[in-house]
Amino acid sequence: MTPDLAINICRKAIQTILMISAPMLLAGLLIGLLVSTFQAATQINEQTLSFIPKIVAVFLTLLFFGPWIIHIMTTFTIGLFETMITL
Repeated sequence: MTPDLAINICRKAIQTILMISAPMLLAGLLIGLLVSTFQAATQINEQTLSFIPKIVAVFLTLLFFGPWIIHIMTTFTIGLFETMITL
């Protein structure tokens, strides 16, 4: 295995991780922003108030994007195995 091939595999792995995690992170970020705005407007300073909506949003996003995530992971894994065969 050449260093260029190893770097390329690592780059693709990091790119895949970022692509897969982005929808859940964005959903958590948006819900957190909405809850924080609500807390600032109503002056409710409960720190645990934001956890349940974030968890629900992340799980719903995971359910919605689940098939896409599985497709991306399967494509990456098959490509990795095909690369390993040619070594």
